[in-house]
Amino acid sequence: MSDISLRQDILDELEFEPSIDAAHIGVAVENGVATLTGHVSSYAEKVTAEHAVQRVKGVRGIAQEIEVRYPDAKKTADDEIAKRALNIIGWDTTIPDDRLMVKVQNGWITLSGEVEWNYQKNGAEDAVRKLSGVLGVSNLITVQPRIDTYNLKHRIEDALKRSAEIEADNIRVEVSGGKVTLEGKVSSWYERGVAERAAWAAPGVGTVEDRLVVG
Repeated sequence: MSDISLRQDILDELEFEPSIDAAHIGVAVENGVATLTGHVSSYAEKVTAEHAVQRVKGVRGIAQEIEVRYPDAKKTADDEIAKRALNIIGWDTTIPDDRLMVKVQNGWITLSGEVEWNYQKNGAEDAVRKLSGVLGVSNLITVQPRIDTYNLKHRIEDALKRSAEIEADNIRVEVSGGKVTLEGKVSSWYERGVAERAAWAAPGVGTVEDRLVVG
């Protein structure tokens, strides 16, 4: 697929996504790598735009340069954002809020602490990124491994084989402690993301190094 055709597919996908106002988003494509520019009205919208582009067949990489611009009247003080972030994390019974810390500076939230599962780490970020006034989120929460290497490797391999969206035979899984390395080749950026999420879903995974090649 040519870069021109891919760019049009990306623009169409952004227009198709109902939760995005794509009027102020610019798209440039070179050798399958999409660069997103412009501005949106919330951080959640910025993340959704990136996910929409990942779904497009032929995308090999993404450079995310979209800005979040809040009108002055809608800007929220850092202490108020921090208070709301702590509250919304506390309402989610699956997240151990007593083991997490929230820092806010100039609208940017930094999450830190330790959890036992990756879905808890992601859940904390998902909870706060939709808050009004948030310009970005740095998720520094760590996952403490709780499973032996042999079982972890086989659980991930089995999960990849069960997925109808992945050619599991093309993916190699290596595990060292709580670190998982994925190597091999996938057919799309979306398939790469599915494989990475499958690895993160296994209990005890602390980090995932994604070396999968799209092509």
